[in-house]
Amino acid sequence: MIKTIGLLTRTDGWTHEQFMKHWIEIHAPLARAVPGLRRYVQNHIAGERTRADIPATAVEIDGIAELWFDDQAALDDAARSPEMKALHDDGARFIGRIRSYVVEEKTVIG
Repeated sequence: MIKTIGLLTRTDGWTHEQFMKHWIEIHAPLARAVPGLRRYVQNHIAGERTRADIPATAVEIDGIAELWFDDQAALDDAARSPEMKALHDDGARFIGRIRSYVVEEKTVIG
């Protein structure tokens, strides 16, 4: 299993509420059409957890997106699809900044 994790910040001029409404109502349905996409998770920020012994990383985000694929080949195929292009084009409407990572999940507990 391979996945991408994106740290999303809303477009300038959009409220957090506008960002969330678009992400849920418009963007999420587009993800359903992406070929090879096994799982799509929207992580909605509910609060922040801090630690006294480790300083926080300076980052302001509105949400975290996870896209799961069987393997790198499935991710590569999806990335070339018109459905992923539509998803990215829509993302450009409401996502002002993004930091994305491709990760391999290693389960420690579970």
